Amino acid sequence: MRIKVNGEWTRQPDPLTVAELLERLDLQPKWVAVERNRELVRRKDFAQTPLADQDQIELVTLVGGG
Repeated sequence: MRIKVNGEWTRQPDPLTVAELLERLDLQPKWVAVERNRELVRRKDFAQTPLADQDQIELVTLVGGG
C-alpha cells in the first residue's frame, strides 16, 4: 500500500498499524504525535489503528530542551 508520511509517498506492507509504522521508522510512541488523515490518533489507539492505502500521516516528534 502507498501512504504519505510527512508529505512523502512511501510503500508499506499491508496490513500495518500506526504502532507498526512507528516501529519501522524507529520512533518511540511515547515521544510522537500522530495525525491520520487530519485526525489526531490517541497514543492508546496506536496498536489498534490500521493504516489504509492512500492514508496521509503526519508525525511530530516531541523534543525537550532548556
